[in-house]
Amino acid sequence: MARVQLALNVDDLDEAIAFYSRLFNTGPAKVKPGYANFAVTEPPLKLVLIENRGHGGTLNHLGVEVDSSDAVHSEIARLADAGLVTDEEIGTTCCFATQDKVWVTGPAGERWEVYTVLSDSESFGANTSACSS
Repeated sequence: MARVQLALNVDDLDEAIAFYSRLFNTGPAKVKPGYANFAVTEPPLKLVLIENRGHGGTLNHLGVEVDSSDAVHSEIARLADAGLVTDEEIGTTCCFATQDKVWVTGPAGERWEVYTVLSDSESFGANTSACSS
């Protein structure tokens, strides 16, 4: 299974959780300090909320969640073959999860990640404003 990920900066995490719970008719899959994510079934979406006061309503990053490390590595090869510059993070801790991922940057500077979650983590990771993702 693959699904698009949309990571948004929010000013008030509790307010955003309440809104998106009503909008998508589902509660968050994970809530940690300054962070929440939703695994929305319909439409297939991984919605990530990152508390980043003063930047609410702006895009943090985009992504595609895939179901395995093999899928991430296939994307690394495909993106390289397509001539895109990639930034690989294998076994990294980000957004309260250990992940394998690859990043590419779009023409307007927008950051996209293709990733899989290997396990949960109690740590947000190295970059608290954007989960490198």
